[in-house]
Amino acid sequence: MFTPDFQALQKIQRELWIKQKLKINIMKTTYIRFSLATVLLLGIYSCKKGEVASSDMEAYANADSAAIAVSDSISSVATMKVKDKQFIKNADVNMEVKDVYETTISIEKSVQELGGFVTISNLQSNVISEDTYNTSDENAVLVKKYQTENRMQLRVPTERLGELLTKINDKKLFLNSRQINAEDITSSIKYAQLESKRIEKNSKNISELKSNKDKVELDNENMAEDNQQQLANMDVTDNLKYSTVDIYIKEPKIRVAEIAITNTKSIDDKYKFDFFYSAKSAFVEGYYLIQKIFVGLITIWPILLIGAAVFYFARKRKPVKKQPDAEA
Repeated sequence: MFTPDFQALQKIQRELWIKQKLKINIMKTTYIRFSLATVLLLGIYSCKKGEVASSDMEAYANADSAAIAVSDSISSVATMKVKDKQFIKNADVNMEVKDVYETTISIEKSVQELGGFVTISNLQSNVISEDTYNTSDENAVLVKKYQTENRMQLRVPTERLGELLTKINDKKLFLNSRQINAEDITSSIKYAQLESKRIEKNSKNISELKSNKDKVELDNENMAEDNQQQLANMDVTDNLKYSTVDIYIKEPKIRVAEIAITNTKSIDDKYKFDFFYSAKSAFVEGYYLIQKIFVGLITIWPILLIGAAVFYFARKRKPVKKQPDAEA
């Protein structure tokens, strides 16, 4: 008589339950990717510098936290440090300066001194008007009226963002706008820690499965997700370490450039018309015209011959009118 193996049945049921749970968990891949990347970031960052969220933080005094002193010339958003908080900081500056080129060189130098780098620097002159004035038969002056501007993007260590914005502020004539963003990602980091535990549990569950097609597929998906998370981790690490600053600078005044050029109108007038050359060309062209007409007449000689014959016979057959007799 057949006796069922309850232990084997329980093991099979457990494997089916694990597979079902793993498939459900894999459907959350997109959100987990960002969360785990943030957790990995915390691990790497804390190994290198202690605790990222608290190692270099200073007290921040208000009702809820302690505040640090900042320069009066810059917003506290750029320099604030809050205990147990992590921020991704970015800034956008739009201002008018006395000299765009000199300001560009100065900003780029300051960024290098602060340990940052420039990713975009697009300096250009916008021409407002362009006119040419003749000063003699040979010379002329090209007058251009223009304004110079530059669009820049900088990356600077986050802890030096306030210093850079202070240096940029010293170059302004007029500040059109300045926007500083500090995105608090603390809650995302805490949630990522919970997600990390769940993913670790999934990994253990996969290892408990028997080697079959489903396990290989789950392993491949888990490995692909891990690779993508490592790439995302690099981006998050970079955004925490370096702040991005977008800068637009321009000159309020209109500059004028005077460029010496050749008087092209005088040259055009000089060679526009020559009487003797034109008369000579006219005689030559007339001679060739006569040749063409003569050759054309030769080409149609059969038609001319037939026409002449018709005219001759028509004239010959025409009756001659009799003259009336004179009266005697």
